Amino acid sequence: MLSPPARIVEDVKRWMGERRDMYDKTQQVLEWAVSEVDIPGIVAEVKNADGSTWFGTAGVADLTSGAKRVPGELVPIGSGDKAFIATVILTLEAEGRLDIEDPIGKWLPGVLDTGGYDGTEISIRHLLSNTGGLFSTGLAPELVARYTSRATFTQHRFDAWSQQDLLRLAVSQPPVGRPGERFVYSNGGFAVAVALIEKVTGNTYAQEVERTVFRPLGLSSTYVRPEGETTFPGPHPRAYSTQFYKDGVDPADVTPENWESMVEEPGLAPLDVTEFDTSWEPGNIVSTTGDMLRVISAVASGSLLPSAQYRKMWTTVSTEGANWLPHTRYGLGSFELDPAMTGGVTVRGVAGSYWGHMFGALATPDGERAVAFHTNTEAKSWELLFKLAQTALAG
Repeated sequence: MLSPPARIVEDVKRWMGERRDMYDKTQQVLEWAVSEVDIPGIVAEVKNADGSTWFGTAGVADLTSGAKRVPGELVPIGSGDKAFIATVILTLEAEGRLDIEDPIGKWLPGVLDTGGYDGTEISIRHLLSNTGGLFSTGLAPELVARYTSRATFTQHRFDAWSQQDLLRLAVSQPPVGRPGERFVYSNGGFAVAVALIEKVTGNTYAQEVERTVFRPLGLSSTYVRPEGETTFPGPHPRAYSTQFYKDGVDPADVTPENWESMVEEPGLAPLDVTEFDTSWEPGNIVSTTGDMLRVISAVASGSLLPSAQYRKMWTTVSTEGANWLPHTRYGLGSFELDPAMTGGVTVRGVAGSYWGHMFGALATPDGERAVAFHTNTEAKSWELLFKLAQTALAG
């Protein structure tokens, strides 16, 4: 048998060394997150251009037992589900069942015709790009009041939110601008989008996301949480939160000037928030880092959509000044990072954070390289996302 030319051997050695260096740097980011950002436990899974993967972890899955985090854990992806919602709607458009320029009032008359909103002026595209003028639903007094302190969280953690509750919440505060005027991140717009999917198809959102995303990608561990589910039907980490004001603080009294005096004293032990009804999250999807590598690769590259809908998904708007994830532009349900923050590489992604969880998935536009990660506490620093983009995708 002939030996490979020396040049090929050297190329392979260099390639293997570069990959090992990338893994080492990514592992260092995970350890930094635990030691410097006060994250109990973190996992990251990386997909390489040749289809091989690497899994890394730091910290623990359970602060009591000290159990380590492992591959295949079920975790909520939070606002990562917005990409699923957008993909379903763009698929429906490709099938000729709607147009994303349709006004919401065409399909859901009256839903956005209250509180100063006008459903004849707000389009489906506006909802999916967070430019419909809807207020930031995460700041709705009714929502904040239920979960703002340890005492109120404990009291309301198993409250169930119906679709009608979410539609009402979406318009419970006045508009923050004209449709198309500017980006304001709003879960409420995606709650309306879920209702629209069900109106157009006559099926549940869960059925449509199964048809258009889960089955085509062969996702084996991803699902829409059923009504009443407050834990997970498989391996999962414990979730911990310190995202609270002091007990007794009225959220209405919190201002940009005094908020630091309102938050809990530092050093308190985190609250275990693993069991939690998350039906206030419009898409409410549970997945794994492995499944989400497939999802973000498809979303970034457009492999699930015809070219016309793919171009629409990645026609982006500026998020500058929106008090949201910095250094980004927003498409439909997904974002693109500023290459200046990622080592010069264009990176597309999804992310979400709420009590006890931060999830993110990032990929290059060709979908060949990707990283998905989860922390078992809420976002402590968005720097983590940028560091992982730099080490796993730009190296």
